Amino acid sequence: MTASSSPPTAVTEQARTLIEPELRTAVAGLDPHLGRAIGYHLGWCRPDGTPTRGGGGKAIRPALTLLAATSVGATADTALPGAAAVELVHNFTLIHDDMMDGDELRRRRPTVWKTFGAATAILAGDALQTLAFTTLARHDSPHAPRATRVLARSMTELVSGQTQDLAFVRRPWQGPGAVTIPEYRSMAAGKSGSLLGCAAELGAVLGGAPHRTAAAFGRAGRHFGLAFQCVDDIIGIWGDPKETGKPVLADIREGKKTLPVLAALAAPVPAAAELADLLTTPRADEAELRRAAALIEKAGGRRFAERESQHHLERGLACLAEADTGGTARDPLLALIDYLGRRTS
Repeated sequence: MTASSSPPTAVTEQARTLIEPELRTAVAGLDPHLGRAIGYHLGWCRPDGTPTRGGGGKAIRPALTLLAATSVGATADTALPGAAAVELVHNFTLIHDDMMDGDELRRRRPTVWKTFGAATAILAGDALQTLAFTTLARHDSPHAPRATRVLARSMTELVSGQTQDLAFVRRPWQGPGAVTIPEYRSMAAGKSGSLLGCAAELGAVLGGAPHRTAAAFGRAGRHFGLAFQCVDDIIGIWGDPKETGKPVLADIREGKKTLPVLAALAAPVPAAAELADLLTTPRADEAELRRAAALIEKAGGRRFAERESQHHLERGLACLAEADTGGTARDPLLALIDYLGRRTS
């Protein structure tokens, strides 16, 4: 596989084109103010409702759903409800995450809570979650009940992972009560692995795959989600603001206990102790933040996260090999998987 800083355009653009009518139909039934806030978040309009284009995200999860369906020999259309549902859930998490993290920018624009207020942002997220299940239920598919159970299970795991992530903030960097790497993995499996696992499994389920095959896709997607999170953690420290749309050293600035930091702190090297001192410094300035990033790399935190990402990519591909697939989506699916572990934004 070769490195890639952007998702495979043909695959993700096709997914975005296919699901947009589903998304617009779902949002059209909402209160106009709420619909405008969601439309703004999805890149359909400006805050005043004036139509615009762009800024709607990469469509990675719906692309995975559609590719999973075609991989099991079905058409992409059969999985459209699932693809739209996972995109609705993903955007629900983004709107609420921005509030919980206090992030003021998303896709290089002010976030929903910053533009429309916290109350509207909460309701917008709630609405998107509800619309995801409504979208699945609206389509007459014999596999819809099974797909709904997959989505519900994923939502439970996602919320659990997010709860763990928030709880980590209150825990110390080192010593008794510090967050461990196994705890991080459990959190990431829920926060990121669950929805990508759901995306892959939904495509297989709606494509009519047997339980064994659908479960293999679900396991693969979970590993890809963990790889995605590892890379996300790397980007959160060393990413280029021109690509990420976020300030440099964003995760260190916010005190997030991400994998590179935890791995560096656990390393038996002098840099770990110096890093711990820096991380506990109130109101660290820009120079100290840069020093922290250098220490994380010196202690092996970045390399640990890179190896962890590669491990999950390989595990995910092994899970896919267990699935009985007879479709035609192998090459675009592999291109998307390559991007998940090697993206830069």
